[in-house]
Amino acid sequence: MIVLVLNCGSSSLKYQVLDMKSDNDFTLMAKGLVERIGEKVGALTHKVGDGKYSVEMPIPDHTVGIKAVLDLLVSKEHGVLKSLSDIDAVGHRVAHGGEYFKGSALVDDTTEAEIEKLCVLAPLHNPANLLGVRAVKELMPGTPQVTVFDTAFHQTMPDYAYIYPLPYEYYEKYSVRRYGFHGSSHKFVSKRAAEFAGLELENSKIITCHLGNGSSITAVKDGKCIDTSMGFTPQEGVPMGTRSGAIDPTIIPFIAGKEGFGPADVEKMLNKKSGLLGISGVSSDCRDIEEAAANGNVRASLAQNILAYSIKKIVGSYAAALGGVDCIVFTGGIGENSAPTRRDVCDGLEFLGVKINQEVNDATHGKDTMISTPDSKVKVCVIATNEELVIARDTMNIVNNLKK
Repeated sequence: MIVLVLNCGSSSLKYQVLDMKSDNDFTLMAKGLVERIGEKVGALTHKVGDGKYSVEMPIPDHTVGIKAVLDLLVSKEHGVLKSLSDIDAVGHRVAHGGEYFKGSALVDDTTEAEIEKLCVLAPLHNPANLLGVRAVKELMPGTPQVTVFDTAFHQTMPDYAYIYPLPYEYYEKYSVRRYGFHGSSHKFVSKRAAEFAGLELENSKIITCHLGNGSSITAVKDGKCIDTSMGFTPQEGVPMGTRSGAIDPTIIPFIAGKEGFGPADVEKMLNKKSGLLGISGVSSDCRDIEEAAANGNVRASLAQNILAYSIKKIVGSYAAALGGVDCIVFTGGIGENSAPTRRDVCDGLEFLGVKINQEVNDATHGKDTMISTPDSKVKVCVIATNEELVIARDTMNIVNNLKK
C-alpha cells in the first residue's frame, strides 16, 4: 500500500510517500517540505533518495501547496508515481484529538466535525491540519484518509494524572485537563526501545524523553502512557527552545502588571521569548548554546544546567510513578544528538542503577544506540524517532481493515 503522509502547519507542510508492505517492511519513496504558505513567494523542497529539487512559487493556501506536491510526485523528471491513483491512502498528523479520539480515525463527516470542535483547544494547529484533510478531499476525491492524533497515545492516563487541581467545573465546562503531545513519537520510541533493549513491552517500565525545540517526557507502563509532562497545551513541562515550561502561575499576573502586558504580550513572552532563548540570551538552538557555553558564556551554561536538571527531576518522579524503571529513552533533535544533555541528565541517577558509557554516549548522534554499560540495571538508549512511520502504519492498518 502506498501511503502519502501529510503534516500541515499553519504556513508549512511536510510530506512523505511510503510503500507500506507491512508494519516493518516499507520503503521511503520521497519526502519534502512546503514552506511560506500564504506569503508572496512560497518554497517547495522535494527529495528522492540522494536527489534534491527545490523551487520557489506562489503558494497562497494549503490546497495549492498539496497540489504542487502531487504534481511533483507524478512528474517525469522528479516523480515516483505513475499517477495519483497509485496513492492508496493519505495519513494526516492532527495535533489535538481531545477526549473524543482515543486512537487514529478514518476521515468521515463526523471525524471532520469533531476535529473542528477541537480547534478551540489547538487554534494554531488543528485548523491547519483540517485544511490538509479538506485539500486532499478536493484534489483526490474518494481516496481514504486517516487522522493520527498527537494526544491519542496519552489517553490511557488515569484521571488522577490528567485532572488539574482547579475547580472541577472547568474540566466539565471547558475540558481543561492534561492532554500531552508528541504522542506518535512516544508511542514509536517506547515500542522500539523495548525491542532494542530486549524487553517485553507489555511487561516494562519505560521513560521516553522527546527533546527538541519542543520537549516532553512520558512514563510508559506495559506499553501504555500513565503520565506525561506536557499538559493542557504544549507549554507545560521542561524548558524548551522558546517556551518557559512549568512556572509558578502567579508570576504571569505579576510580570503583566509590572510591564503593562495584555494577554497577547504574555502569550508571546511565554511561548516565543522564554526557555533556552530567554535564559541564555544567545539562541533557542541547543547547538548554539552548547558552543557558547564551551566558550565561557555563563548564561548559556545556566540554560544547559536548567534544562538537564528539569529533565532529571521529571525522570526521577516518573521512576517513582512507575514503581521503578527498566529503560530510559532519548529521542528528538536534542535527545538524539546532544551528548552533553544526555550525560547531564543521567549524572546523579546512579541511585536508580543508571550507568552510562561516556565514550559511546559522546560518539552517538541520530541513530539507535545503547549508551548504558552492560552492568547498568537500567537500560539507557538513544532511539531515532519516526512519527511519519507511525502515521503510515496506522493509515495502512485502518484502511486494510475496511477491506475485510
